[in-house]
Amino acid sequence: MRIAVTGAAGFIGANIVKGLNARGIHNIIAVDDLRDGSKFRNLADLQIADYVDAADFYTQFAQGHFGQLEAVFHEGACSDTMETDGQYMMANNYGRSCELFVACQGQGTRLLYASSAAVYGASSTFVETPEFERPLNVYGYSKLLFDQRLRREIGPQFAAGSSQVVGFRYFNVYGPREQHKGRMASVAWHQFGQFQSTGKVRLFGEYGGYGAGQQMRDFVFIDDVVAVNLWFFDHPEKSGIFNLGTGRAQPFNDVALAVIQALTSSNSARPTGLVAAQQQGLIEYTPFPDALRGKYQCHTQADLTTLRRVGCSHVFANVQQGVAQYAAIQLPD
Repeated sequence: MRIAVTGAAGFIGANIVKGLNARGIHNIIAVDDLRDGSKFRNLADLQIADYVDAADFYTQFAQGHFGQLEAVFHEGACSDTMETDGQYMMANNYGRSCELFVACQGQGTRLLYASSAAVYGASSTFVETPEFERPLNVYGYSKLLFDQRLRREIGPQFAAGSSQVVGFRYFNVYGPREQHKGRMASVAWHQFGQFQSTGKVRLFGEYGGYGAGQQMRDFVFIDDVVAVNLWFFDHPEKSGIFNLGTGRAQPFNDVALAVIQALTSSNSARPTGLVAAQQQGLIEYTPFPDALRGKYQCHTQADLTTLRRVGCSHVFANVQQGVAQYAAIQLPD
């Protein structure tokens, strides 16, 4: 069995390679763009069969250069939600995905790809149907357009006879191997660094009808993301577009408190709750930035109805559990 993972040196891609390795699968083609050479660290402790630059892979795959591939986990994309170059975004996230989809269908290769909860944008309902899809930026639109293409090409029910195609609308993913993402790394990752360097963490203040630190997101731990990807890998008869979050919205204050508690070595200094952390000056609130006004999702929560309907019963970690696991890996004894 041979598998390709695009974006393999990135956050989710590298963790999928790790998950495949844990199953004894090493015949993996890792596809990425290593102009940021530091990303090699995400692959250095993993087992792959080959590395192919992203500039070459898509055309070569379409030409049958790699022989029969069982599946492609397509995580490669521009994930910078602040990127405003629409031509670049559409070429990377939409054009390449379309090219890959056509090639996979032509060669009988299964495609499991990264969509995004950014497709919902201004919506307050997070169900995988068009009436709730209202992206706020070109990143979200690039992801939505590919989802729409698949609905047109294969049909809403992903007709029998086509190779498996699964799109995952990732919510706020956090966990190990995201250190290269810079400003696009998770809140938890940034707060680890903030607390270690300053002894406090920073959150946005009041905005959008939410109090300071009370904006809510569906934060999903990377191990859970990998587990759901692999569940669909084990069920090639299941296709569709699925939310991939916990189904539980939690405020940013919860993340901050979990980080502080995970990194506070002394039990006597560890705050027992949010109020205690605020009173101890361990959380600092900053004015909401003008650049994000009107472009920011104040509340996200994955509706898991469709995921559960196809039989995926995976149990997701909450913020407290996930951040504790992350800290144990991020900051080993």
